[in-house]
Amino acid sequence: MKIYAIGDMHFSFSRPVDPLRWDDVETYKPMDIFGAEWRGHYRKIYDNWVKIINNEDIVLIPGDFSWAMKLSEARYDLDFLGLLPGTIVGIPGNHDLWWQSLSRVREALPPNMRLLQNDHTEVGNVSLCGSRGWLCPGAEYFSDHDLKIYRRELIRMENSLKSAGPAGKEIIVMMHFMPVNDRHEKNEFIEMFQYYRVNTVVYGHLHGAATRLRLPGRAWGIKFQLASADFLHFAPVLIKDEGLI
Repeated sequence: MKIYAIGDMHFSFSRPVDPLRWDDVETYKPMDIFGAEWRGHYRKIYDNWVKIINNEDIVLIPGDFSWAMKLSEARYDLDFLGLLPGTIVGIPGNHDLWWQSLSRVREALPPNMRLLQNDHTEVGNVSLCGSRGWLCPGAEYFSDHDLKIYRRELIRMENSLKSAGPAGKEIIVMMHFMPVNDRHEKNEFIEMFQYYRVNTVVYGHLHGAATRLRLPGRAWGIKFQLASADFLHFAPVLIKDEGLI
């Protein structure tokens, strides 16, 4: 078993996808409006995924699965993920507006998907935890409204970490937002990660030129990995090798 990550898929399929008939794919929000590298990105993800991922592997998706506004509109995006090998573990992103009632969402998932919210899941000797996160204090234009959401996400993250308990397992955390502001100032998320001895944090949200704002590979004794699909050239990145699990 290996653990990989790739996020920010931003799917918008308007009909079922057949990987043998890519020319028939229909989307309601083509991603190439954000750059030529996004043209046919769903096929790049599929081709890279099936080359890299085995059925026993885990793939972390730190949010922004779909542009859908409602769960019913996300069905083809979720079905597409259900075609892929491995077990998917995910958290919501800021664009996952279809993710509202957790119980209803979990009922709609394909068999190879698990979603986290105020809880965790265990794979081998690893506890997977996470929450969406938000803009962090010190960010440009940070408002009182942002502070309320930031505080709520701190609570959700601690609920997730507490649920893992004192099992002594390695902890990998997923967030959608980078867990610090653009100046990489230490905050309550980082203090929480240190307290709970988090080993690795996987996050997304940053695209294009904004990826220059990403955290270094290691800081405060924690490993950080940006997993936005375009940053990874639409191929899952290895987070944890089976030899270390």
